[in-house]
Amino acid sequence: MAEGKRLAQANYVFDGAHSRRGYALNRMCASLTDAANRERFGSDEAAYCDAYGLTPEQKRAIVERDWTGMLDLGGSIFYTFKLAVLDKLSMQHLGGVFTGMTAEEFAATMRAGGRCFG
Repeated sequence: MAEGKRLAQANYVFDGAHSRRGYALNRMCASLTDAANRERFGSDEAAYCDAYGLTPEQKRAIVERDWTGMLDLGGSIFYTFKLAVLDKLSMQHLGGVFTGMTAEEFAATMRAGGRCFG
């Protein structure tokens, strides 16, 4: 695992409170399915985050691509993955980030049947 990087927790309960906390972040990520929005985001990411009302912590997580931080701050993997696709990252890449593996190690682990938790 890279120095200073945090792993994602074992699971995230996406309940009402988590949904409300991440609403602006998830809404912003969902907007990236539109080409015009992707262009606006690319021209000034911080201003685009401000337009969606992200908290300072959420905006930092987006701009710094702190994938684990996005989940901690209410992000849903289904929405934050839209940002990853914009960055040309795979789901295997994110799986590696969340587990401390490379994308290749994560993919190989999944092909071998997944991780074992005790």
